[in-house]
Amino acid sequence: MADPASSEARLEAALARIADPSLDGGTVMPQTFPAAARRAARAADRRAALGGTLGTLDGRIVAVKGLFDLAGEVTAAGSHVLRDQPAASADAVAVARLRAAGAVILGRTHMTEFAFSAVGVNPHDGDPGNPHDRSRICGGSSSGAAISVVDGMAEIALGSDTGGSIRIPSALCGAVGFKPTSGMVPTTGAFSLSSTLDVVGPLARNVADCAAADAVLRGLAPSALPSVALAEISFTIAHGRLLDDAEPAVRDAFLGAVDMLRAKGAVLRDGSIEAELDALAALDRIGVFTATELIATLAEKGLTDLTGVDPRTRARIEAGRDLAATDYVRMQRQRGALIARMDARLASGEVLLLPTVPILAAPLAGMGEPAEFHRVNAKLLRNTRVANLFDLPAISLPLPVRGLPVGMMLMGRRGDDGRLLAIAAAVERALTD
Repeated sequence: MADPASSEARLEAALARIADPSLDGGTVMPQTFPAAARRAARAADRRAALGGTLGTLDGRIVAVKGLFDLAGEVTAAGSHVLRDQPAASADAVAVARLRAAGAVILGRTHMTEFAFSAVGVNPHDGDPGNPHDRSRICGGSSSGAAISVVDGMAEIALGSDTGGSIRIPSALCGAVGFKPTSGMVPTTGAFSLSSTLDVVGPLARNVADCAAADAVLRGLAPSALPSVALAEISFTIAHGRLLDDAEPAVRDAFLGAVDMLRAKGAVLRDGSIEAELDALAALDRIGVFTATELIATLAEKGLTDLTGVDPRTRARIEAGRDLAATDYVRMQRQRGALIARMDARLASGEVLLLPTVPILAAPLAGMGEPAEFHRVNAKLLRNTRVANLFDLPAISLPLPVRGLPVGMMLMGRRGDDGRLLAIAAAVERALTD
């Protein structure tokens, strides 16, 4: 019998979870590679038996979002209109780095079409339910990635985040999801929703696994997270529009966690980022990057006819067709000013705290109604997109609640990714001890 701690044994347990009909693994992870995964797991176990290792991810079971290239496979990015595209000639850089570190790539996970929705539903591939209540949404666009780690189908998942696509499903499903600063992890070989905003990052059950995966993805040597004392960190609770009208269950869970952190010695002050949000609203009045840049991505693939695209997604894409080139340039310049403004605001090392999303997971049944879908989608994106537009590293941590999960988001200064992960680990310990 295989050692239960071995990579092979853990892989077989993950495959059994995918095959469990009660978990809807065929929707969560519609493409699996069991033969290749078994070879990789055996190789990791052989290295371990000889006293060798490729690093902290050697033998770990990893799932990959459906927008990353895998050599020899078509990258459909959750859309039927891309399924006739040529197969990828090479792995995405992020996937190649995971393989080189000994990660066992088990399969590709469910995602929303083109990664252009935070809800987690996809009429082409099915709608996976939330692990805590299958009748509710799981969030997106890295929907299957979050479910896979929560439901034991993978230990770590690779996702992408353009407006919250890692952190939203993590918050709704009870996972940890990390969005790095732009440029820290190469996006080469990942389908591009927005070349301006896309980043690549990990989802897992804990901060340590996210940090280990982030180091591999960034091409860094593995190292343990430094220990951080909560009393040494300046936390700001961002009161205002992103917190005050959160659903009561979310607000209560968030403020309850704040009290727990205070009791553990954390220094938290009440504050706001309302002035910065006003500046962001001025950018939003010009246009949005996602729709315009997605149209360009699809055109590069020879796709100008959006027939066959989910009408809810198509409506949002079409809204970007008429953006003038001068307005696009204005948007880029204004975003540069936003980034500089927040850099100055957070220069002292301040860490911002917010609910990751202001609502609990909504019922799946309502997502067939376009008005309700768009209302929920906008709510889910409202808080998380701040980190993308200001280019901040951000992480969502599950809070200790009963019932549907609630996430707490920590946002740090641009480029301070390692420090934010260390702080998140300290917060995680304080909330779980």
